[in-house]
Amino acid sequence: MHFRTFFAARLKRLALLGAALATVTASLPASAGVATAAADVEARDHGLSAVIRYTEYGIPHIVAKDYANLGFGTGWAQAADQVCTLADGFVTLDGERSRWFGADAAPDGSLSAASKNISSDLFFRGVKDAGTVEALVATPAPAGPSRQLKELMRGWAAGYNAWLRKNRITDPACAGQEWVRPVTALDVARRGWALAVLGGEGRAVDGITVAQPPAAPTAPATSVAPGTARTTESPDPARTAAAARELFSAENSTMGSNAVAFHGSTTAGGRGLLLGNPHYPWQGGRRFWQSQQTIPGELNVSGATLLGSTLVSIGFNDKVAWSHTVATGVALNMHQLTLDPADPTAYLVDGRPERMTRRTVTVAVKDGAPVTRTQWWTRYGPVVTGIGTGLPLPWTATTAFAMNDPNAANLRASDTALGLAKSRSTDDMVKALAGTQGLPWVNTIAADAAGHTLFAQAQVLPRITDDLVARCSTPLGRATYPSSGFAVLDGSRGDCVPGSDPGAVQPGIFGPARMPLLRDAPYVENSNDSAWLANADRPFAGYERVFGNIGTPRSLRTRGAVEDVAAMAARGGLTVADLQRQQFANRVPAADLAAADTARACATVLPGDPEPCRVLGAWDRTANADSRGALLFDRFWRRFTAAAPLAEQWRVPFSAADPVRTPNTLNTDSPAFAKALKDAVAELRAAGIPLDAPLGEHQFVVRNGVRIPVGGGTEALGVWNKTEAVWNPAAGGYAEVAHGSSHIQAVDWDGSRCPVARTLLTYSQSSNPASPHYSDQTRLFSDERWVTSRFCEKDILRSPDLRVVVVRG
Repeated sequence: MHFRTFFAARLKRLALLGAALATVTASLPASAGVATAAADVEARDHGLSAVIRYTEYGIPHIVAKDYANLGFGTGWAQAADQVCTLADGFVTLDGERSRWFGADAAPDGSLSAASKNISSDLFFRGVKDAGTVEALVATPAPAGPSRQLKELMRGWAAGYNAWLRKNRITDPACAGQEWVRPVTALDVARRGWALAVLGGEGRAVDGITVAQPPAAPTAPATSVAPGTARTTESPDPARTAAAARELFSAENSTMGSNAVAFHGSTTAGGRGLLLGNPHYPWQGGRRFWQSQQTIPGELNVSGATLLGSTLVSIGFNDKVAWSHTVATGVALNMHQLTLDPADPTAYLVDGRPERMTRRTVTVAVKDGAPVTRTQWWTRYGPVVTGIGTGLPLPWTATTAFAMNDPNAANLRASDTALGLAKSRSTDDMVKALAGTQGLPWVNTIAADAAGHTLFAQAQVLPRITDDLVARCSTPLGRATYPSSGFAVLDGSRGDCVPGSDPGAVQPGIFGPARMPLLRDAPYVENSNDSAWLANADRPFAGYERVFGNIGTPRSLRTRGAVEDVAAMAARGGLTVADLQRQQFANRVPAADLAAADTARACATVLPGDPEPCRVLGAWDRTANADSRGALLFDRFWRRFTAAAPLAEQWRVPFSAADPVRTPNTLNTDSPAFAKALKDAVAELRAAGIPLDAPLGEHQFVVRNGVRIPVGGGTEALGVWNKTEAVWNPAAGGYAEVAHGSSHIQAVDWDGSRCPVARTLLTYSQSSNPASPHYSDQTRLFSDERWVTSRFCEKDILRSPDLRVVVVRG
């Protein structure tokens, strides 16, 4: 059957109106041979429009004639699935959480690390009052957003608003709520900005919003503003270095990822292969959402988008595939200020005083008076009194700390995404990364249909060189920088600022030539450690410490991943099926190193109690949902690794000459070993959980009253298929997943224009319990099944669940 005839017949079977048929056929690629009628439709409508073809699991394939219309369709479709989550985020960006939800409630953490609504509001209202994002939008490209991105943002806002006007909200999370409101393109830009600063100012929201000059020694306690420092003590360098190491450690992050790309020399078809496995939150505004976005003759990409973003963030087209992993580069630095003895709100630079800039911010509070607070800004950035709860940076009579976050001037992430989406090769991807420089906190791992591989830590970082640190570090910085890459520079010297590199699109950041880049290795892999072992046979060296460390212990997840993918590359003949097996192998590297020794020592620790020893000895050393013994080892291992320092956990220490296999040999003589094992056994028994219970009976999520077992394991176990679950023995064990495997993609090519791709969105497309796509892919994830991607027109049109929606403004 001729394609056009087939397509028309298919749409008639769906009982679409003639106008819908005209719009859909207008929107198909020119290669389909369908006549164009978009101009007529637009002339009648005088607004934006798009065609959305839904296939299995509610995945939308959005077709539009240009970027504004593509944004329109994307905003509409995201609202249909995630309106409450999106609306909640826009309340955050407006600085109105305290007004609607109360000052002391906590945000979901998706747009900043604020601990309470009041600090979130003070920060984001301050950003809004200062016109920060407006200035960035007005900045010409490439430092500012491109024309295409501005059109996408305009269209996204219009599509979201059109959905609100034309649909009734059924999600109980926000149905009937006044705080659900229309948005503007500027709101969309603000959301992109908030995501960009997550690794910088977004980490320090609490410390920015409570920072106040020190009170006079005689001031009564009632006159002191919240967060005001009374101490005259400077931070202890050793304690601060340890706190910084913990803060910036990938193992302590709520986000992570695995990704591997295989070269054509290792694959069955001689083409590249990509497996992407980001570990992101399962709830809230930092979820991924699947779609295909098409502008005929201009763009055709499929993958996942962070909610509220306009473009596919990770995905594939007919020539390239890519994923991102959270990088180790430290996206901020501090300038330690020497204060004017006569005025703690003035600081000295080259002997001359400069006054801080006051930003007075007022936010509304539910059932209370408005709260007004002053924030203090310097030439370097905001004054902060700490990052999180563990890294205090007190403002004393002599010293304060100001943060430099170059991503506060970065609204380019979506332009980078667009460049990657339009790439035809890994060479094109390198050019896109270099030309846009928009990725704030991730690496890029990619493969192409010609068989090439790419690893790039093309990350927007302050240009902190080791030489600059040697010249300009304060005593505090000399302790923090080697251990974590967290630089503290002398703010009293005008020459102690990050310089600029050739090719950098904004001042104060590294240029492309300084960033770790590896091409065409047999494999490139990253599991959130530094670039050092992206390929263990070709270790990186020579990059600045701010990018990450070299020659230090790797996480168990990195070690297990490198073992796995190196063996796969050596075996060769790889296909998508091999990637799928790797994703759900659920091998526990910690168990391969320690389970046998644990089982042998068990009898000594628990004399007269053979059951735990039998269970551990019989365990298959996987974290599959049906694995018996996995839960016992998990509860033991978490306790042991939390209580014992790394050097105490193993008899054979780490060696930089053998970083994948060391450290090893469990130290069962550690006092923490026996206590952890006894406590784990006692805990499970007290909760009424059998020691040999299948993991999935006690690691699960509940969706609409139905328990769905979940496999995978925690960071400390080193499992590729990461699952960070919430322990609640009263509810049966791990009764919810906080973060872990999210949008998974396994991509190959077969020489046609249709990629061979399998995908999975672990938490499903919609947060609305009333949606049929609230948990359908979660059940697939539980069963270790995949979605066969429908990229080409013939495959989309053959979907048994095809539903076509024409959306208009």
